[in-house]
Amino acid sequence: MCKRGFGLLVAGLVLALVASGCVGYRLGSMLPPDIQTVHIPTFINDTEEPLIEVEATRAAVRAIQREGSLRLAGEETADAVLLVTLTDFRLQPLAFGRERRAAAEEYRMYLTATYELQRRTTGEIIVGSPRIRGESTFFFTGDLTSAKLDALPGAAEDLGRQIITQAVEMW
Repeated sequence: MCKRGFGLLVAGLVLALVASGCVGYRLGSMLPPDIQTVHIPTFINDTEEPLIEVEATRAAVRAIQREGSLRLAGEETADAVLLVTLTDFRLQPLAFGRERRAAAEEYRMYLTATYELQRRTTGEIIVGSPRIRGESTFFFTGDLTSAKLDALPGAAEDLGRQIITQAVEMW
């Protein structure tokens, strides 16, 4: 009987320790309960790279749809508005050719942005970040313009995922 009582005591202590590690943990969105819908206007492009805001906005819309905590809504009916400004577009050479050491064969593309998730009715900032970045790598084939167009969706997807995850989980 004593062994059984000791075993139950140990099991109870272990359960209490495990449960205490989960205090304050929530599944799903960490946003206020009244924020159920979001409007995403086209991102503002403050970079020198033309038209990247279109792909980046589409990627954020897809990220919202995948994440599932918020639903998309029109400008007049949404609980919140996600405002994003693209602030930097950068290519970093990663690998160079053997024959032409000055010519890069692989690049990393960075898209940097700021964002604010605001209550539509009051403009109150719910969550935001002065700097968030998405990236992708690509191999240089053909001309640089075509290579950048091929790589942009990957960097935009990464940026969209970063923004939505951070906004919903409020890390």
